[in-house]
Amino acid sequence: MKIALIIENSQAAKSETVHAALKAVAEPLGHEVHHYGMYSAEDGASLTYVMNGLLAGILLNSGAADFVVTGCGTGTGSMLAANAMPGVFCGLIVDPTDAFLFGQINDGNAIAMPYAKGFGWAAELNLQDVYRKLFEGERGLGYPKERAEIMRRNRGILKDLKAVTCHDMLTVLRTVDQDLLKAAVAGERFGELFFANATDEGIREHLRGVIGARTPQPA
Repeated sequence: MKIALIIENSQAAKSETVHAALKAVAEPLGHEVHHYGMYSAEDGASLTYVMNGLLAGILLNSGAADFVVTGCGTGTGSMLAANAMPGVFCGLIVDPTDAFLFGQINDGNAIAMPYAKGFGWAAELNLQDVYRKLFEGERGLGYPKERAEIMRRNRGILKDLKAVTCHDMLTVLRTVDQDLLKAAVAGERFGELFFANATDEGIREHLRGVIGARTPQPA
């Protein structure tokens, strides 16, 4: 699974702590971690929590990522922005129990975490425990198990509802404020990671025009 990490500007100083915790858990389980920034508080490309949501929508709908890990000071802003995007089902995750229940009941494709509120001593251990509950086993099995089928049906109903209430991602990209879009994809490694992994040609072509990127040619 391709896991994308997105860090918001107010918490960019914690980027390496979050990235290291995610890699320590996800990579031994066979997952890839792609860090889309921010990488430090001094980055030239700054991501707001609104941009986090837009970027999550781009990565998940294009096939560049299978799962997004993001957050902000409280996690709430990034969660709301992500859930405004088509095809994104983002949970607000504070602790490992949240992570387990989100994975088993909701089986979403993104999480938002608080990286300021409650982020104290040994916070990196909480991060690792959260990621372990998310990624080490099969998700969507239900909890309690006897309610697994109704939970599966409800996930399908929610997915269908979101498809009706949201535009497709390419329409979003064509109609969203283009300055906001350009800022969201301005990270120093966005082009490198995105064009190597995205499979939706319509989204690829639109963003190629937005940022003037070219897909690297094979040597």
